[in-house]
Amino acid sequence: MGTDNSNFSNVDDSPLEGLVGTSSTMRSVYQMTRLSAASSSSVLLLGETGTGKELIAAALHKLSDRASGPFVRVNCGALTESLLDSELFGHVRGSFTDAVRDRTGRFEAAHGGTIFLDEVNSTSSTLQVKLLRVLQEREFERVGDTRTIQVDVRVIAASNCDLNLEVSEGRFREDLFWRLNVLPIALPPLRRREGDVEALVRFFLNVYCQANGKEIKKIHPDALQALVEYQWPGNVRELQNYIERAVVLSQGDQLEPSLLPTAVIGDSTAAQVAVFRPTDDQSLIRELVYNQLSKAEKSDTDLYRQIVEPVEKELLVQVLHACNHTQTKAATRLGINRNTLYKKLTEFGLAKSKSDDAETES
Repeated sequence: MGTDNSNFSNVDDSPLEGLVGTSSTMRSVYQMTRLSAASSSSVLLLGETGTGKELIAAALHKLSDRASGPFVRVNCGALTESLLDSELFGHVRGSFTDAVRDRTGRFEAAHGGTIFLDEVNSTSSTLQVKLLRVLQEREFERVGDTRTIQVDVRVIAASNCDLNLEVSEGRFREDLFWRLNVLPIALPPLRRREGDVEALVRFFLNVYCQANGKEIKKIHPDALQALVEYQWPGNVRELQNYIERAVVLSQGDQLEPSLLPTAVIGDSTAAQVAVFRPTDDQSLIRELVYNQLSKAEKSDTDLYRQIVEPVEKELLVQVLHACNHTQTKAATRLGINRNTLYKKLTEFGLAKSKSDDAETES
């Protein structure tokens, strides 16, 4: 859930430190960030992977009156429940098998400053209860301890999925959602940041030319057009990767189309998602449908037939690629019988012999 920033005309909308882009969607983000920084209320950053949520979190901290305090980052999606519990709240010696000494948790380490909880949607129901208590009472206990610790911490959380949907489907606590969602800031995907791609390309060209001792002074018009027209499912992080690669591979003083991957210079659905795909299966399917739907004529009346078959075929391609073309693994991930998968691959002209698959699996 975003916020209508149209009434903030008197708030500075210039780019924040470390961020590039002057599109109207980003100017609204800059304004909301500056307004939110003055408060100690919780902030919820919403946006696709690669849209710059950590940069906004860092900007919120630097602009706040907590700037002299610590800024602590935690990726909630990178750890198991037990490890994340210990990471966030600490533990005492002997509380579990590997607890050979007392450990300070991230909330305690962030006292007087800001803690950034990335991928907060990944937390278990048990941890969500503990997070709710910290937000409400500003206190917690280390794992295995009975002593209550008081903390003064500002919480910034981030999610790359729709938390309203997570709440409605019972995967995220509604009370925690409202505690986190005091000041929501929605970060737009790069495809909706009109005019920002060129600025970002030039920015990253400068960064990686300096890092690699290169001098690329020009961008071929065809390369720039391809970059501007690409849909960027991986957002700014994807663009950054492609520009770094182009600089490393370049032999002259111009960014040529040949330095860009097929995903950018190609025009097929497969190319659009070939290298950087969304991080979860549901996002991948949404992206495939979006790409195929954008090709359909407005007058078309048989969208189901036109979209489902190409998307199904592309999904098979993507899952096979992710499973190193091992059909057994791909069938398991898709939740179908291997013979059914082989039949589908044959139907779409993607099948190789089962003996080849056996060699791949051996």
